[in-house]
Amino acid sequence: MRAVVQRVLSARVEVEGRIVSEIGPGLLVLIGLLDSDVDADADFICRKVLNMRLFPNEKNGKAWDQNVMQKSYSVLLVSQFTLYGVLKGNKPDFHVAMPPQQAKPFYEAIVQKFSKAYRPDAVKDGLFGAMMQVHLVNDGPVTMQLDSRKSSASDSNSTADL
Repeated sequence: MRAVVQRVLSARVEVEGRIVSEIGPGLLVLIGLLDSDVDADADFICRKVLNMRLFPNEKNGKAWDQNVMQKSYSVLLVSQFTLYGVLKGNKPDFHVAMPPQQAKPFYEAIVQKFSKAYRPDAVKDGLFGAMMQVHLVNDGPVTMQLDSRKSSASDSNSTADL
């Protein structure tokens, strides 16, 4: 599973000119599903995203000190199969992405994991399978990438306190 995490001042998802989700300050998370992803991958991404210290702590002046939950900010999840696209010549190929019929229930379970691990009212999502327009005001800009298959010993050591 792959996630692109962006710290935002605001973000929204529109489908056919209609806003389907929007948040104020928080994280916009683009999620790509690999055809072989399992629950452990979803657990890893959920835990890492919610615990990433991407926000400043105004009390002690530390820049990278608080996570989205400590700030009581929101999370907007957007399914994006193109995160597993590769170019074959000039044409994108998505053969390693999870097929839509398998990906939809898996993605919905991920949204539920985030809601249960944090607060249901703080977790929003786009519309699976729709052609979406994602609008955001990136804060920083701060953009991080996570890949559940690259969770190495160095990663777990460096983030043991997350």
